[in-house]
Amino acid sequence: MIAFHYPPLKGSSGIQRTLKFSQYLSEMGWDISVVSAHPRAYPQISDEQMNEIPGDIKVCRAFALDTARHLSVRGRYLGLLALPDRWVSWCVGIVYRGLLEIKRCRPNVLWSTYPLASATLGALLLQKLTGIPWVLDLRDSMVDEDYPHDPMQRRIFKWLEARAVKRATRVVLTTPSAARMYAERYPRLPVDKWKVIRNGYDEDNFSAVSAAAPIHSSESQPIVMVHSGLLYPSERNPIPFFDALSELKKENHIDANRLRIILRASGHDDYFRPLIEQRGIAEIVKLESSIPYQAALSEMLQADALLLLQAKNCNHLIPAKLYEYLRARRPIFALTDHAGDTASTMREVGVNTIASLDNKEEIKTALCQFLIQLKNNEAPVADDSNVHRFSRRSLSKSLADLLLDLI
Repeated sequence: MIAFHYPPLKGSSGIQRTLKFSQYLSEMGWDISVVSAHPRAYPQISDEQMNEIPGDIKVCRAFALDTARHLSVRGRYLGLLALPDRWVSWCVGIVYRGLLEIKRCRPNVLWSTYPLASATLGALLLQKLTGIPWVLDLRDSMVDEDYPHDPMQRRIFKWLEARAVKRATRVVLTTPSAARMYAERYPRLPVDKWKVIRNGYDEDNFSAVSAAAPIHSSESQPIVMVHSGLLYPSERNPIPFFDALSELKKENHIDANRLRIILRASGHDDYFRPLIEQRGIAEIVKLESSIPYQAALSEMLQADALLLLQAKNCNHLIPAKLYEYLRARRPIFALTDHAGDTASTMREVGVNTIASLDNKEEIKTALCQFLIQLKNNEAPVADDSNVHRFSRRSLSKSLADLLLDLI
């Protein structure tokens, strides 16, 4: 398994996919080696989830540098040293450590996960050198209509994507729309190349968190809504939401005594803080710092409601946190396009509290209705039978079946 996002990296939801796949495949009898990056390449590290790595998995911390931090002079670095991304040096580590592991344990299958692009490039080189069947896991699409923005990086990503999907034995996507998009993008490739294995939640992590599931029943306390994780200014732009809150406050529909919104670990606090203050909603919207993963799950369980944002240009993607939100069985207020996979997944499990992210008036109307539902304990919540199919253990069984099919 070739994965950048793996403990001790801190602060990425992508860690859970690889970590849980490796954990549950190991329980199913697979012998696994993980080629990850040396911890110095990570922006932040934490030992929080190190104990979740099974003892029989060998983790190879391959050579890797972050060009922006390790190869810069006074904050500036040569652009070619950050193509396809800032961790391109890791490709050397992938190939070197990968070949050593292949010689040692003679694996039946290679598996790599994107992002990063360097993981895909390193896996491509390793597959060419060894000929071992390769499963390419694409948590996000490598090339979209407006991504990457930089012309040179976009050309390299298109080149890399085309060669990787052709070389890989199977390509795994996380949503049905993404699988359809790739099948249309590469019509000459066999249709059985594309497989869907969604993101999900881990029942063991939730079981380890003890928290009551409160019901909002007191007018003296504000309703608490939580958004847990990154808020990208483009893909999850909250400005129309901020505008809606500002107008609802002026119209006396909400205030700090009735509603509190926590944006936990947005990743762009310095960008959002002045926008919040300019709209006079700083008493309602609170930017809070990152907390350990288990604490974040506990916060989800204790919230009155959970907030989700996803832009129309990501209709073929589903935020990984949605599955944890569904498992938390708290009401969800989703700001996303009604035609996207995020909205359709919510409707599949009986949750229809959705408004368009870019429509301020729709957000105002939907939020007022949602707050009334919360006060009356009438907001829809996904039931157990619908949520169980998104458990990491169940999804790992799907991956195991795919791997067995290849060998």
